[in-house]
Amino acid sequence: MHGWRTTQYGKPEQQLNLDLTGTIMNRIALSSIVLASAFAGSAFAESPIYGNDVFTGAKSRGEVQAELAAYKQAGVNPWSTSYNPLKGFKSATTRDSVTAAYVASRNEVRALSGEDSGSAYLAQGRGAGVPSSTLAGTPANAQ
Repeated sequence: MHGWRTTQYGKPEQQLNLDLTGTIMNRIALSSIVLASAFAGSAFAESPIYGNDVFTGAKSRGEVQAELAAYKQAGVNPWSTSYNPLKGFKSATTRDSVTAAYVASRNEVRALSGEDSGSAYLAQGRGAGVPSSTLAGTPANAQ
């Protein structure tokens, strides 16, 4: 009998085929064929769509050319690597006044940028802005 063997007690028993290499190789080959056929299809890239949409600009050709001439005459190219919009900037505030303003607001900035985002500082009513007695929905000129 094919696939059957006799045990030591004389009972027939089905013999297991433990040689699975052929089965595994067949599965791998089948899987690779399926994957190859799935990716073997053609890519259907579309060509650009040429519509009948006619572009209508907001400016006339003369306005655009005048704008281009003004741009070229100014000699400033904002796309240049050497473009520096702050080149001619002059501040109206002195260094000492900026330093004094920083020192004056240093504690408030530290409190507002703390772990609680300034909740404790604002709850104490020290923050500038809305007085702590103002409630939501309270009219400005209550009578």
